Amino acid sequence: MPMTFIRVGLLDSTNFMVGTPPVPKWKDQENGVRAVDRETGEPMFVVTLFLMEDDRAEAMKITVPAGGLPNGLHPGRFVKPVELFAIPWARIFNDSLQEGVAFRCASLDLVAGPTVPQDAAESAAA
Repeated sequence: MPMTFIRVGLLDSTNFMVGTPPVPKWKDQENGVRAVDRETGEPMFVVTLFLMEDDRAEAMKITVPAGGLPNGLHPGRFVKPVELFAIPWARIFNDSLQEGVAFRCASLDLVAGPTVPQDAAESAAA
């Protein structure tokens, strides 16, 4: 069954901060099988990012191919996900429906620091 990929639009004021270093994504951890990109065969990693937007913040786990991880990526760094997609999923496990949304991006770009919304910058200057 084909997967649905939904492009995620971000506000200019949206900031992402790295929460954890990248960890390998597993297809079958018990048997040592790593998850790989279906098209390129590249190993996949999971990075926890903190999304901060206006008055809210959320922790998100985002899957990124190995080639999309920049040097210098560590907790506390600000990044920008490139080509961020949401992928809804559902499965039946032990006669119970499980569902959720997975996130994936092509790469993470390092950014200098958080973006401050224009009205917040004006308030701070006053």
